[in-house]
Amino acid sequence: MTAHRLDPASIEIIRRRLDAIAEEMQAIMLRSAVSPIVREANDASASLFLPDGTVLAQSNSLPLLLGCLVPAVGRLIREFPVAAMRPGDIYLMNDPYDGGTHIPDVSLLVPVFAGEEVIALSATILHHQDMGGLTPGSVPTSATEIFHEGLRLPPLQLAREGVVDAQIMRIISRNIRTFDAFEWDLNAQISACRTGAARLAELAAKHGAAPLTAMLRELVRQAEMATRAAIAALPDGTWVYEDQLDNDGVELDRPVPLRVAVTVAGDSLTIDFTGTSPQVRGPVNAAPAGVMAGAFFALRAVTGPDIPNNGGCFRPLRLVLPEGSLVNPRMPAAVNARTATVKVLTNAILGALAAAAPERIPAPNAAVSCIVSFGGRRADGSPYVVTEVVAGGSGGSAFGPGVNGISTDVSNTMNQPAEMLESDAPLRVHRVAVRRGSGGAGRHPGGCGILREYEVLHGPLTLSFRGERHLTAPRGALGGGPGRVAEAYILRRDGGREEIRSKLSTVLHTGDRLVMGTAGAGGWGAPP
Repeated sequence: MTAHRLDPASIEIIRRRLDAIAEEMQAIMLRSAVSPIVREANDASASLFLPDGTVLAQSNSLPLLLGCLVPAVGRLIREFPVAAMRPGDIYLMNDPYDGGTHIPDVSLLVPVFAGEEVIALSATILHHQDMGGLTPGSVPTSATEIFHEGLRLPPLQLAREGVVDAQIMRIISRNIRTFDAFEWDLNAQISACRTGAARLAELAAKHGAAPLTAMLRELVRQAEMATRAAIAALPDGTWVYEDQLDNDGVELDRPVPLRVAVTVAGDSLTIDFTGTSPQVRGPVNAAPAGVMAGAFFALRAVTGPDIPNNGGCFRPLRLVLPEGSLVNPRMPAAVNARTATVKVLTNAILGALAAAAPERIPAPNAAVSCIVSFGGRRADGSPYVVTEVVAGGSGGSAFGPGVNGISTDVSNTMNQPAEMLESDAPLRVHRVAVRRGSGGAGRHPGGCGILREYEVLHGPLTLSFRGERHLTAPRGALGGGPGRVAEAYILRRDGGREEIRSKLSTVLHTGDRLVMGTAGAGGWGAPP
């Protein structure tokens, strides 16, 4: 390859083209999926990879899913070597103990060919509405082992040279509640991956496979060097931050402690969770993939947005995840509620880094993506499962106040319109509002949480409520005040009221109501 082909302008053009391909893949999933958690909440992500599993580009979507695709793709190519792949092949998996994150998130991979050579990999991850298990939505808060949570798919070859394995699809169809929605959403993933592969193949045809590969590897090298320089600009030292989860969903009166030590040494960063709680009975344990995603986000947050977002960014990072702990559990620990844990630990990493860069890190956000899943049968007997992801507030910062009711850090999902929820399930949404006064006071106040109220129009239905910050308030920073804790309760049709202590799986009947308010975020700086 001639030297002029690696000029900065050409490399920057390729970088932008890769980003555009990932965004097109993302758009295909969101426009093609039928499940509201995808088409409305945007709970899916897309990425491109080198054949060795190094990230090339990511869609502007959910950092949690983007980070979790990294170990998933790594596991798939270990099971199915790239050299043996053929055009039309498709691979998938979801097993949290074999490279996955939690059972509803299914990762899918398609190889990208230039001639007979695999030059890249096109991959997506999507939160499927139901994958079986104890409760509709596959997020049972009472789960005490992975077998309660749904159908685990080890690394599998779904299609060989374009022919889908009907046996795999039959197994899946017998184990989930809403197979039609699963199949439709899976096809959205496949379409996105195939489009990404076609676009990359077009780039290879235009530039040549070898020149394109050289530019791709140069982008990764540049990202690593820029990330190391950004880390080196921070002061050396070790900073510790401690926090806790309300409970594990099973032992409701027992908080779950989390401890992180962040060390900057030259141009490298170590994040050590020694001292964090041992794994717990309930489903808030986090498989390493989710923890990696939180660490990746925190690293990108502190190094800045101008660095190309690829695998080179992650090479200066070292993670210490004690085996048998909350952040690296042993089989068969339950893990479906890992989002709460990842959000709290991401806040903790940023809280530790705030000691090194106080003007760059906002106050803690609400650290909650409250998952509310409803499942049952409509009046005509047809099954349904719908899931809401309800946000809290973002923290105040040196740049201004926090934002009300917004998904933050790793969980960049959207609030679903009440009208769409009511069209998908026999529910009436009576209230959608900002929870005024829930943000922490400060020079720049924290963002407020969200109020939502649902009424069951046709029961019974199963409710899974997966909340956080009901017992421990998000802190303020640099003299700012804490956010207000979350609350939730059920108003029974007979007038009874049942408080929810953060997490609950129960049955609601016609006329029952769920009322909830998510936590506000911390304020930044002493109030004027």
